[in-house]
Amino acid sequence: MPSTVHRPPPAVFSIITVVYNGAFLLPGTIESVRRQTYPFIEYLVIDGGSTDGTVDIIRKYAAEMPNLRWISEKDRGLYDAMNKGLRLATGDFVWFLNSGDHLHAPDTVEKLAQMVSPETDVLYGETLLVEENRKPLGLMGELSTRSLPPHLHWRNYLGGMLVVHQSFVARRVLAPAYMDGNLCADFDWCIRILKESRQTVNSGLILSDYLAGGISKKRHRQSLSDRFAVMRTHFGLVPTLLAHAWIAIRAAAHRVKRWGKERY
Repeated sequence: MPSTVHRPPPAVFSIITVVYNGAFLLPGTIESVRRQTYPFIEYLVIDGGSTDGTVDIIRKYAAEMPNLRWISEKDRGLYDAMNKGLRLATGDFVWFLNSGDHLHAPDTVEKLAQMVSPETDVLYGETLLVEENRKPLGLMGELSTRSLPPHLHWRNYLGGMLVVHQSFVARRVLAPAYMDGNLCADFDWCIRILKESRQTVNSGLILSDYLAGGISKKRHRQSLSDRFAVMRTHFGLVPTLLAHAWIAIRAAAHRVKRWGKERY
């Protein structure tokens, strides 16, 4: 008798969208998930008790998308809501796509799934920054000081947040809860996962369209302080101080390089 080839089941991706009073931006985010060609997607929408019609939009889409589950209740902020999504997720991988952000193309998840092996714990890729009208500004690696590394390791984060969480896909069993009270909790989250990752795959793809101007940009001073605290925890005080000196030099050089051009 011919031998039977045992193939692993296809990976299930739990895509999690956190939203609060996002009636204007949420439909585009949901549509970017609905049009995916890959069938094994669990979609979770975590609403913070919106009062602007967001819940009506979610209900409408949930009636049309059997893979969409949602809750609407008050929370303690962004990372509390993201933790709720983690607790509800059942897929092999978790992927955060907040309101206003889009999966880059209809075949994004399908292409990514083809790169998964039993040892794969993290997949990552490039991010396209866009304005509210969806006009592209450019790739994160071009507009910021953070070039996407060909091989991502947790120690690379000594240079700052290299991959935004919208383009960082992690095996669910490795994903810890986000810390409370720190604007850079996603920075800490990525480091903790990478420390445990057996195989980290650079997809070579643009994975997400990221709406520029997130909370860390709006509260920049606190974000810098919180990032320092995270880096000190993982790398120690002296390496963190030296890294911040380099980050400051790199930022100055980047301003000169992008003078008169778009930057982030």
